[in-house]
Amino acid sequence: YCAKFAPCSWITGTAGWMYRCITEYLLGVQADFRGLKLVPCIPAELDGTKISRIYRGATYNITVKNPNHVCGGVKSLTVDGKATDGCIVPVFEGGEHTVEVTLG
Repeated sequence: YCAKFAPCSWITGTAGWMYRCITEYLLGVQADFRGLKLVPCIPAELDGTKISRIYRGATYNITVKNPNHVCGGVKSLTVDGKATDGCIVPVFEGGEHTVEVTLG
């Protein structure tokens, strides 16, 4: 499953709320002042998912891995190959960035 996220000012009413609920609470990609907060909550049966998100002018290619088949909980996070503490991806000024989240 791959979702492309972009500003969705053209979506109104119920569709806009469903889009927001899916992206922010199911896929767990939440905009935060410090960066993108990643707290995925996916079905345990899934091996993972891929998400592409544009945020503050940068593109984040996010891979969620679920080797232990759990529903949530961030075990590890890497950004551009470097381990990051917590679940916040820092803000970048442009470019594409690779993010890997392992649930556990």
